[in-house]
Amino acid sequence: MLSSLLAFVQSNYLNLFAMVFFVACFRGYLHYTSRRSVDTPCLAYAMHRYRKQWIRMALIRENRITDTNIVANLERNVSFFASTTLLVLAGLVTMLGSSDVMLGMLNDLPFSDQSTLAQWEIKVVLLICLFVYGFFKFTWSLRQFGLVSVMIGSAPEKSLQPTAEEMNRHVDSISKMASKASGNFNNGLRSYYFAMAALGWFLNAWVLIGLSVFVVFILYRREFKSDTLGIMMDDLPDI
Repeated sequence: MLSSLLAFVQSNYLNLFAMVFFVACFRGYLHYTSRRSVDTPCLAYAMHRYRKQWIRMALIRENRITDTNIVANLERNVSFFASTTLLVLAGLVTMLGSSDVMLGMLNDLPFSDQSTLAQWEIKVVLLICLFVYGFFKFTWSLRQFGLVSVMIGSAPEKSLQPTAEEMNRHVDSISKMASKASGNFNNGLRSYYFAMAALGWFLNAWVLIGLSVFVVFILYRREFKSDTLGIMMDDLPDI
């Protein structure tokens, strides 16, 4: 048993290293963004401040139809990705049923590492895991946006003259829930980005490693160093 395991590791050490490296990039980036978004200028940091200002304005409006429409629009976006993810998963499961045909096509491509059937199936399973993760994140985000709608509807109207402490409590809780929902949606989107990197593994392990680094760079550049962030920071509301 041990000798078989050692033989498997020796014959697949590069693929195993590439897979561990990919997972480390994926999980490491998610952990990094969740920690840094608290006090570091980035899209998540800026958007939380905008959401807090939005909720503060929503609670002093007599008519909150606009605000519920905003939440409904966000829910539609999340629902689209959740349903699309199911279609992608169905396609990946179908690919497992036609492994021999797909494997023959891939082995004819330049730079292909001539994967075995078992290696091909592991690569497809990695993609399935990514999209299953994304589906759970999208559906949880969808439920949280639904909770945001209920929380906005349950907040006291201005005519009832709630205290400043009560209003601030509602603003904090609703904006935090909205940011939680948005964070889960973002993590679902990131699974799509990293799925693009995982496609490189069908060629060879070095392409997977290179694309993993490239996706991390693209995501970091957009979330922490982009012109979009600069525009948002220029008009950042005080909270």
